[in-house]
Amino acid sequence: MRMIVFFDLPTETSRDRKIYSTFRKGLVNEGFIMMQESVYTKLALNMSVVNSTREKLYKIKPNRGLVQMLIITEKQYSSIEYITGENDQKVLDSTERLIIL
Repeated sequence: MRMIVFFDLPTETSRDRKIYSTFRKGLVNEGFIMMQESVYTKLALNMSVVNSTREKLYKIKPNRGLVQMLIITEKQYSSIEYITGENDQKVLDSTERLIIL
């Protein structure tokens, strides 16, 4: 399974930017990697990992802004279609996704 977190947080004041940075660092500490700006993803082996991570996210969520989470299967995740203006060789487009830690 994949957990995808989308967030849109205010960055108007220095305090807002500090809260944004703290939340983003919290995501990284929980094992999320950046797909795009404000879109982070994490591989979850089962629902207990999903539930545990969800609880941790509720603890670090900011009071303002929007944070959303989507859980999808690895097969659904592998069917992401990349649409770009030109062919970018830095993007690996494969249905085989293996992470070795």
